[in-house]
Amino acid sequence: MKPHLIGTVGLELAELAHILTTRSPIALDPDATAAVKRSHAYLRDRLKNSDAPIYGVNTGFGSLADTRIDKKDLAQLQKNLVMSHACGSGDPVPAEIVRAMLVLKVQNMAFGHSAVAPATVQRLFDMYNADMLPVVYERGSLGASGDLAPLAHLSLPLLGLGEVIVAGKRMSAGQALKKFGWAPLELGPKEGLALLNGTQFMNAYAALLVLKATRLADLADRIAAMSLDAYDGRTEPFHASVHAVRPHPGQAVVAGHLRELLQGSGIATRAKKHVQDPYSFRCIPQVHGASRDAIAYVERVVERELEAVTDNPTVFDDEDLIVSAGNFHGQPLALALDFLAIAVAELGSISERRTYKLIGGQRGLPAYLVAKPGINSGFMIPQYTAASLVSANKQRCMPNSVDTIDSSNGQEDHVSMGAAAALKTWAVVQDVERILAIELLNAAQALDFRRPAKSSPAVERMHAQLRKHVAFVENDVVMHDHMEEVLRFVRGSII
Repeated sequence: MKPHLIGTVGLELAELAHILTTRSPIALDPDATAAVKRSHAYLRDRLKNSDAPIYGVNTGFGSLADTRIDKKDLAQLQKNLVMSHACGSGDPVPAEIVRAMLVLKVQNMAFGHSAVAPATVQRLFDMYNADMLPVVYERGSLGASGDLAPLAHLSLPLLGLGEVIVAGKRMSAGQALKKFGWAPLELGPKEGLALLNGTQFMNAYAALLVLKATRLADLADRIAAMSLDAYDGRTEPFHASVHAVRPHPGQAVVAGHLRELLQGSGIATRAKKHVQDPYSFRCIPQVHGASRDAIAYVERVVERELEAVTDNPTVFDDEDLIVSAGNFHGQPLALALDFLAIAVAELGSISERRTYKLIGGQRGLPAYLVAKPGINSGFMIPQYTAASLVSANKQRCMPNSVDTIDSSNGQEDHVSMGAAAALKTWAVVQDVERILAIELLNAAQALDFRRPAKSSPAVERMHAQLRKHVAFVENDVVMHDHMEEVLRFVRGSII
């Protein structure tokens, strides 16, 4: 497969998604190769010609920034940095996140402001292309000074240290280097700092979360359309004129999507006894739409971060300038990830309310969606599970970005907690997938009680696809099995 070339202008989110989903190999384009070489040569010349202190290059780190380091110890300084900062804890992060981290770290260096050796960048994309994935742990980053602990674990294998996963097998990095015939690297001045400073842990999560959230927003509309017809709901609240006079873009998109999904529904067009529906049906455009607008905002933040240099110090060889500043600070991502968690959690919250209405024995539907309630509990307890997941998400949505804690003896006195925001948002998204799957399970069951009436072609097609995996429930069964099957369907299918 032809490599995807990474250049000096930054990746778009769609490009990153393409690289990760197709497992395209990566390489630097000629401009990026030249930029990396120039930046590396500039720093080496600068150190030859001047003894002026440069943070993290010939000084210590953090609160040790005023401690000067002898030239003979500069390489050891960088190795010590990577080893000492590999303090991750908790569970290993998913493989898809580690792959994204490797791509984003290569991209950050490709801008030519990091002064790393070309061989170091080469080793990073060699690892990605070989699917040699460092074992990176969830906990340890405060989201300022970059994602230090996770990125240290990402970088250890360059030195022959730490652990990796190759072809599903966990092994020492030393074993893996021998397997591929690679020698451990010796880091030059600033290279350890360039590897560890940056937002690649936070932004890998943020990028994949935006992609997942966008898909969930579409699924939420589709599942809600089935629930609406199953509940014998009204379609007037989706009329275009209603949304033209409250011009939030996401709201109009969702209303249009619902009109499209319900086009041709016999159930939707028949006469109704009721004048209004509950908010969880009537306000789908307003709630789903607000979440879509929030997701769109977060996507813009992520796109900007994909174009950003986030290590430190920043090298500007064309200006003969090395600046120690704060581009590693994760505050933009922390705030956005907190917002994303809330937006996605709301998709789950309103979904559970629709599930609750479907099992309530209203509008001609049997209690708990079984023909013989009493002897059968039917769909009573899946709603309990959805409610428990919604409650957990509400607790998770306390913003991480309002927290901070002193580190490095007070030198790093305001941190973003963006990594914690990323991890909690990942959990929120996974549980919203489960909540939507439970709604779909209930909606499909309820729709079968409307027969012989038919919904729209789009809704009936989704129903028929689901029924290939999960049968109508006549009498009580182990509902967990059905719930897991629908979850697989929701995660894996385009409906």
